[in-house]
Amino acid sequence: MQRRTVLAAAIAMGAALGQGGAGAQTAPPLSRKQQAIAPIGAAVALGDMPLLSTALGEGLDAGLTVSDAKEILVQLYAYAGFPRSLNALGELMKVLDARRQRGVQDAPGRDPDPVPTGKELLALGTANQTKLSGAPVKGPLFEFAPAIDEYLKTHLFGDIFGRDNLDWQSRELATVGALAAMAGVEPQLQAHIRISMNVGLTREQLGSVADTLAQRGQAEAARRVRAVPKI
Repeated sequence: MQRRTVLAAAIAMGAALGQGGAGAQTAPPLSRKQQAIAPIGAAVALGDMPLLSTALGEGLDAGLTVSDAKEILVQLYAYAGFPRSLNALGELMKVLDARRQRGVQDAPGRDPDPVPTGKELLALGTANQTKLSGAPVKGPLFEFAPAIDEYLKTHLFGDIFGRDNLDWQSRELATVGALAAMAGVEPQLQAHIRISMNVGLTREQLGSVADTLAQRGQAEAARRVRAVPKI
C-alpha cells in the first residue's frame, strides 16, 4: 500500500496506479483506427512534424474523424505542453488542407456536449479520476501542493476527460503513445498503461501498441511500453 501511495504521488498528471482491469484474453485486436492513435501521441510529444503529418494521415485514412484528431491533439497539451499541442494542431490544419486539395473529404465528427462548471465540474472530475485510476487518488504530493490536485480533478479529469466526443480508450492510447515517447516519465507511463487496462484494453492489445510504434519508426517508445511489467 505504501508503494502504491508513493507511486501515485509521483505521477505529475495525477493518475494513480490502481488495480489492473484487463479484459478477457480473447479480446479482438485493436482496430486500424485505434492502432493509429498512439503513433500520433508519440509524434506530438517528440515535436516531430514530418512524423506527425504521416501519423495523422494514416489515422484519418483509418477512420479518425476531424473531431477525433483535433480532440487527441488538444488533450495532449496536458501531457506534452501547449507549444507542442499548438504546433500539432497547426500541422493537422495543413494535413487536412492537403487532403482536401486531393479530393479527400474527411468525416467531420461531432463536437462534445457541454461539461458542467463549478462544484459540479469538481465532482465530475473526481469521479472520472477515481474510475480511471481504480481508486481515489491521494498522497503526500497532493497534500504538499493541493492546487495541483484541484487542477487535475477540475481540468484534466473534468474539463478534458468529461468531453464525450472521444472515448476513454482512445484518450488513453494517445496518452500512452505520448508518454512512451518521452524519457523520464516511466512512472506515469506505467500508471496510464494500468489505467488503459481499467478502461478495457488488454495486455495483448497494449503489446500491439508497442509493435505499432516500432513499425512507425519509434523504437524507443516501443521499448518503453514493453518495459512495463507484463506488457
